[in-house]
Amino acid sequence: MRLQVDPHSSTPPFEQIRTQVIDAVRTGALTPGDKLPTVRRLAEDLGLAPNTVARSYRALEQDEVIETRGRLGSFVAATGDATHRQVQLAAVAFADRAKSLGVGPDEALQIVRAALGLPG
Repeated sequence: MRLQVDPHSSTPPFEQIRTQVIDAVRTGALTPGDKLPTVRRLAEDLGLAPNTVARSYRALEQDEVIETRGRLGSFVAATGDATHRQVQLAAVAFADRAKSLGVGPDEALQIVRAALGLPG
């Protein structure tokens, strides 16, 4: 995976890095367990201040896209895609709520299919 920063973009460099890493995880270019470059190495490669890259990594860690393992470095988290993780959490919340309301699995799935615009 090769990251690039457009210095003329209205999007701040730290956000460009964050977005590119998330996209790489979504497309499979980065998979859980893949090691990311060190903050200093990536900053040097992109011609940025190390604090800019560190800010991106902190945001990615907060989004649960990456995890930092001390001196070992930063890796793509097992949960990987933050969007996927959010959808999983929403699905669990929906399932719990449907059960508490007495809605059976078949009816719950029909409701989800309808919400997604899929045929019954």
